[in-house]
Amino acid sequence: MKKLAIIGGGNIGMSIAKGILKAGLFEKKDVTITRAPSQQLDDLLEMGVNATHDNVAAVLNADYIILAVQPRQAMGILKSIKDVLNAKKQIFISVVSGLNFEEIESVIGKDFVIVRIMPNTAISICESMTCMCCNHPSTDQFDEVKGIFDKLGMTLVIEEKMMSAATVLASCGTAFMLRYMRAAAQGGIQIGFHASEAQLIVSQVAKGAAALLLENGMHPEQEIDKVTTPMGVTIKGLNEMEHNGLSSAVIKGIVHSFSEMEKIK
Repeated sequence: MKKLAIIGGGNIGMSIAKGILKAGLFEKKDVTITRAPSQQLDDLLEMGVNATHDNVAAVLNADYIILAVQPRQAMGILKSIKDVLNAKKQIFISVVSGLNFEEIESVIGKDFVIVRIMPNTAISICESMTCMCCNHPSTDQFDEVKGIFDKLGMTLVIEEKMMSAATVLASCGTAFMLRYMRAAAQGGIQIGFHASEAQLIVSQVAKGAAALLLENGMHPEQEIDKVTTPMGVTIKGLNEMEHNGLSSAVIKGIVHSFSEMEKIK
């Protein structure tokens, strides 16, 4: 059985680990997660995986190495483990936004198959939208990695230049969608539902709306047209939201986040 090392047991690293275990892709004993010396390991040990503060020890026998740390930490960690990495036996996977192939290769070398991924926290329940690219895309190793993440939701192979945009739309997008859902639930409370009821209704409606697009391959407006009758309450509600800037606010938020991502470079 192959072994996995996740360097960085934060929110996204933990989400990936939970999804991988939920999907049965690795045995717990074959997964090692690291954290900084100042951070506790108790919750990792309770999961049944290996946990350590030692990044070098974690990657020594790993077949897959996932780097899931903050951008400001990444280069230092790469330099600390580069001497024990083996390009012939290991595949390197980075979840670090803004850290490109050239920067990674400048530390660990160009012989590695390096895969950049941008999942979201729904990967913990195998429902992620994971965008990915590879420095050597026409390789069995990349197909191998894609096969893993195919089982953790949906994947889309993109060019590296689109990774910042993918971070905003696929990763930040989870927060954007949840904020709309919270607002819809608050509206539901105002028109008479208990909070738990409103949240349940909104959650299932969002799930159903997304499923319609994924299953039917339709444009959102085509599905909207099915529920907007002349002079009906749906179109009146939609128009009121648009008069108050719904679409404009969403687009501006996405573009603003992208502009901030570009500054990181």
